[in-house]
Amino acid sequence: MNKGYLLVFSTAIISGFSIFINKFGVSVVNPYIFTWLKNLTVALLLTGIFLALKDWKTLKKLTKKQWFLLVTIGLVGGSIPFLLFFKGLSLTTASQGAFWHKTMFIYVAFLATIFLKEKIDKKFLFGGFLLILGNLFLLKKLPLSFNQGDFLVFLATLFWAIENTISKYVLRDLQGKTVAWGRMFFGTLFIFIFLLISGQLSLLSDLNLFQINWVIITSITLFAYVMTWYSGLKFVPVSQATAILLLGSSITTFLSLIFEKKISFPEISSGILIIFGIVFVIGLKKSWELIKEVKKLVYVRT
Repeated sequence: MNKGYLLVFSTAIISGFSIFINKFGVSVVNPYIFTWLKNLTVALLLTGIFLALKDWKTLKKLTKKQWFLLVTIGLVGGSIPFLLFFKGLSLTTASQGAFWHKTMFIYVAFLATIFLKEKIDKKFLFGGFLLILGNLFLLKKLPLSFNQGDFLVFLATLFWAIENTISKYVLRDLQGKTVAWGRMFFGTLFIFIFLLISGQLSLLSDLNLFQINWVIITSITLFAYVMTWYSGLKFVPVSQATAILLLGSSITTFLSLIFEKKISFPEISSGILIIFGIVFVIGLKKSWELIKEVKKLVYVRT
């Protein structure tokens, strides 16, 4: 079980780095083209892994229901929410968009309770309260307004919550890399259809070497993200896993301090609240076990 938590925590760390890097990449490439190229690159890498390990037999053994669920994961997780999210961000502030996105663990917990029969205890509720409070510190004010952009980001977050719940269900029988491949492969196909219909594919011819380099760099972090996330999610309750992902914002804040030399008191307070919130969500005993596990890994490597 600890292996699953270590993988999910790795995902959160990767997410923190990815958010920091992606804000530079998306500023130099059309966001839809940027997302499609990243997804395509990761889909090709995962396909390469299946070929190298001769795991195509795994895909051949999938039932029609499992194929349908993988296609659904690609649609509701790897395509539609990205399009909604980027459009929403163009219509609202980055801080408000980030706030609504970070509420995903709430909807996942609700869905997991109903459809996966996961138990939500008082410690999780208190930890969830600290996580929301930490997000409000970053926002610096209550989100009193709710415009069209906020709605689109909120809708994208709901789609991702549904996708993670379905993925957790599918992972009962499939490997993490298989679910990751389905999400990226079919997500890429659906975004391609969108770009084709909207006439944006022609923008590919305008890409220069500098932009392509950013696509490659961010694709590496996305590949690491999906591989650790779905492999870890197989062994961790999805309600806890999505809450752990909020650690990514603290990592991003830390990177901003190192490379941009700027950090505010609310950001420090937010990081502390998020860390304590995650500790309560997964439990004090489990948190201590993970700390000891990390110490062992560090000791072995040194």
